Amino acid sequence: MKLSDLTYLRENNRLEVKAAQGRDGNGALPRSVWETVSAFANTSGGTIVLGVEELADGSLSTVGIKRADKVLDDFWNAALSKDKLSARILSDGDVTIEVIDGKSLVVIRVPWANRYVRPVYIDDDLFGGTFRRTHTGDHRCDREEVLSMLRDSDTSSQDATLVNSSDISYLNRETLGRYRRRFSERNENHVWSDLDDENFLCNIGALDRDESGSLKPTRAGLLMFGEDRWITREFPHYFLDYRQETSGVTRWDDRFTSSPGDWSGNLFDFYARVYNKLKAALRVPFRLDGVDRVDDTPAHEALREAIVNALTNANWFERRGIVCEWKNEAITIENPGDFRMPLEEARKPGKSDPRNEAIMRMFSLVGIGERAGSGMDKIFNGWKWAQYDEPSYALEYGPDRTILRLPLVNSSTDSSTGQIETTNRMDEHLSTEDRKVLMVKYLDEHEVAHRGELARAAGIGPSWASKLLSEMVLDKIVEAEGSTRDRTFRLKR
Repeated sequence: MKLSDLTYLRENNRLEVKAAQGRDGNGALPRSVWETVSAFANTSGGTIVLGVEELADGSLSTVGIKRADKVLDDFWNAALSKDKLSARILSDGDVTIEVIDGKSLVVIRVPWANRYVRPVYIDDDLFGGTFRRTHTGDHRCDREEVLSMLRDSDTSSQDATLVNSSDISYLNRETLGRYRRRFSERNENHVWSDLDDENFLCNIGALDRDESGSLKPTRAGLLMFGEDRWITREFPHYFLDYRQETSGVTRWDDRFTSSPGDWSGNLFDFYARVYNKLKAALRVPFRLDGVDRVDDTPAHEALREAIVNALTNANWFERRGIVCEWKNEAITIENPGDFRMPLEEARKPGKSDPRNEAIMRMFSLVGIGERAGSGMDKIFNGWKWAQYDEPSYALEYGPDRTILRLPLVNSSTDSSTGQIETTNRMDEHLSTEDRKVLMVKYLDEHEVAHRGELARAAGIGPSWASKLLSEMVLDKIVEAEGSTRDRTFRLKR
């Protein structure tokens, strides 16, 4: 975010402004600044600007701070005290005095805190001083949210723990048989193929011995090969849900969940059933290998990666479970739990921090999923290959939830020619807020514009532009007019 763009911005989930004038008008550190520091650190990071006030219409006005040096000193004196912030997340360069239009501002750039130090809380109060950021501002986390962050701070994988209340009989032998056949097909002459079930399960991390020497399923083993009735004893909120709504006639053209009891309800069987359903949604051409037809395309690989990512990154202690939904315009895959690193980092090659490493390993052993940290690249590149609109991620908090949308349309297709419009992506390193600023500047110059014009102005695809415009409407930066097909946007005055 560039401070020179403040006049174009509004407060949002990454920006908070405070007048910070104090009783004498010379400047004072607001008490609420610490709630925002905690909220940004526990969410996606953000910028706090002291010396800027929000007007009644939501626009921002620079008022400045006369004694900015004192406000800066007061901030650091509190930030470095043991009873204010639970973790040292700020460096000298994160908090600065900057001058805009001759007025001094105190700018606090809060990073997304590493999961190993979260939750970041204030006033030495773990359950009362932990905050998160939403579009509506800072909200105090409830006990369940705090416990979820504490579980994520553990250095061990969440799914490696033994389920002491279970035994090997809790695992579904038919599921295990299907897994072992796939393992043998993809790992020819592997030494594990000749092992009995118990030793095989121990080697892949599905079984381990407790302190008494008895074999017990790990959480990963129970989730992958167990039955729903046993899985829900360990994870009461466990639920898998597939929905298809494509005819427009009935609410669900097809649906199944993990709970009826007429199938295992475990992750391995769910993956197979869902992928076989969803691959029919891909309207992509097959490839040729010489003269042979190859039905497996980069889009199919992307779809497999998307399903496995949801299963391996799910927080199985959270509510609402997994939902995979197929509609005509998009496939949506939701999982409980948020990202464990910033999305920008997760998209970089080699970056991976799965919540359930043992489950990820079990999938990779049978050729499903990417362990090298390039899974997200495969999703985006596979969808680009198929010439669909760009996928998008959204995060919800309280309870935490990650939502991946895989469009099944291309909004840039010229229906008269069938040609795909190419857009200038501009600088690939521009942040989301930078691209919003570009769209605001375009509207400032042209007054009204369609989505496609704003997408080109920001150097992004139509799907991403739609997501950003929805956020900007929610933040009351722009307003939308007209039907979906002919919708235009203008700055909110």
